[in-house]
Amino acid sequence: MANESVLIVEDEGIVAMHIENILKSLGYTVSGTVSSGEEAIETVKNFRTDLVLMDIVLKGKIDGIEAADHIRNNFDIPVIFLTAYGNESTLHRAKITEPYGYLLKPFKERELHIAIEIALYKHGIEARLRSIDRFLTTILQSIGDAIITTDLTGRITFFNYLAGRLTGWDPEEAANKNLMDVFNISDEKTHKSIEDHAVRIIRDGTSLSLVPYTIISRDGKEIPIDGSGAPLRNDKGAVEGAIFIFRDISERKRAEQEIKKLNAELENKIKELRDNIREHRLKTVSGEGDKFLSR
Repeated sequence: MANESVLIVEDEGIVAMHIENILKSLGYTVSGTVSSGEEAIETVKNFRTDLVLMDIVLKGKIDGIEAADHIRNNFDIPVIFLTAYGNESTLHRAKITEPYGYLLKPFKERELHIAIEIALYKHGIEARLRSIDRFLTTILQSIGDAIITTDLTGRITFFNYLAGRLTGWDPEEAANKNLMDVFNISDEKTHKSIEDHAVRIIRDGTSLSLVPYTIISRDGKEIPIDGSGAPLRNDKGAVEGAIFIFRDISERKRAEQEIKKLNAELENKIKELRDNIREHRLKTVSGEGDKFLSR
């Protein structure tokens, strides 16, 4: 704990004062005490708050559950519900807002302390995970290869910018689609479509070479690619999906064709030179022989 600030949302003045005294005794800073959902939203908008203790039944146009939902979606601040009502319908509505805790009144000081510490810890872990996820996503979006990942059913779970360029699909549009609907590839030599590559990788648990393959984009354009597919495994080694990494090799193909063309031209030139040299030698030998016979 590092002197975190807590907002109290409670419409009963005596209860609010009691909670404030408990929080201060535990070393927390109270960023405010308000009695309505509207005031709670306005307070987190204008003042630093690390956590909100939210009574569910409040005065005003919106109750604590609606206020908590708005705070979660717009400010990413953890909320713990405080309520004297433990009925199923209230609990169900509260769950939808994904609270970080749920305390029934009356509660003990230790229960409140534990709930706050768990909520702050959980929120911190989630924030770090989101940061790592954004960092990894940035790397995967910036890398020089197209990347597609799927789940166990073959549905797309990640699709970077280059994959979109080569397939002709917008990444957001491709999300959750079946791989075969988006990643249409065929054998470069036989032009036959390949069986569902994700299913094959997940079923066999083995890697797949994408050489020499052609990808057929959404607009029908054929692009030569190379790359590979492999199973995605968790930390226990179990297959959880598939990953495909590939790249456009059109320029390389053109360079190879140009090199072949230049080599063919060079071979023809060398043959032509050899023929000319041979013909010149024959003429020289023939000329020398004529001179000898005329003597």
